[in-house]
Amino acid sequence: MSMDSDHPRASQNRIKRWTRLLEAKFRREDGLFLAEGVKVVEELLGSDWQTEALLVLPEKNLRWEGVVAPVADQTPVYSLSRPEFKKLSQDKEPDGVIAVVRKKEPPDVSSWLAEAAGPLLVAHEITNPQNLGALIRSACWFGFAGVILSANSVDWTHPKVIRSSMGGVFKMTVLTGVDLLALLADLRGKFLLVGSDVRKGVAPHPVAKKAALLVGSESHGLPASLLECAAVRWRIPGGTGAESLSLPQAAAIMMYEMSRGRMVNGE
Repeated sequence: MSMDSDHPRASQNRIKRWTRLLEAKFRREDGLFLAEGVKVVEELLGSDWQTEALLVLPEKNLRWEGVVAPVADQTPVYSLSRPEFKKLSQDKEPDGVIAVVRKKEPPDVSSWLAEAAGPLLVAHEITNPQNLGALIRSACWFGFAGVILSANSVDWTHPKVIRSSMGGVFKMTVLTGVDLLALLADLRGKFLLVGSDVRKGVAPHPVAKKAALLVGSESHGLPASLLECAAVRWRIPGGTGAESLSLPQAAAIMMYEMSRGRMVNGE
């Protein structure tokens, strides 16, 4: 079934502007980013984020029309050909819908931390976009208040981060470019600082107070300077199988245990 007549064709100038958003430089300049997939767009449209436009592939209308139709009167919807859509898509076989999203102004870090109700995920130099997206997805699922990223981390508006987060970025706060040493000094005494350490540490367990989980990159882990800030170190004991868990797997286990403490306390 074709829906070409229902939505206007996107001009080449618009497509060029949207294609620019695949690069971090232009996402920063334009204050926009792309969010792909039916589930991701559904989470976006149910949030308070501003959607600038919806880009659709008519041949996939059975997948996306239930999400797009309710907002089509308030949000511009543009039809793209398959070659045009593939220029923007991260998927081999796309769902057929991509949103152009307006970035929010980040909150003041100190004010936000003072009001943060849930635990925090603090991540050092995560450069793999799929890993970061998976971390955000798990943090959202386990009720974390937000994710705080150091400098030299992948841009959280990277299309693969947004896709891997499955819309989690629209449900929680993500702060980036933060001086983690200064942050942890401010958090000490207010949050239990838990460091992830593959070399030594106790098994993850529920914690009774508000906590922040510190994780590093899959390749290098946390630097000594940040590990020294942790009040406790967690290590996941393993058997004799694979060399190690992936970063998203290990972090998800730790976030689950951290969230169980809140469940026990009835939060």
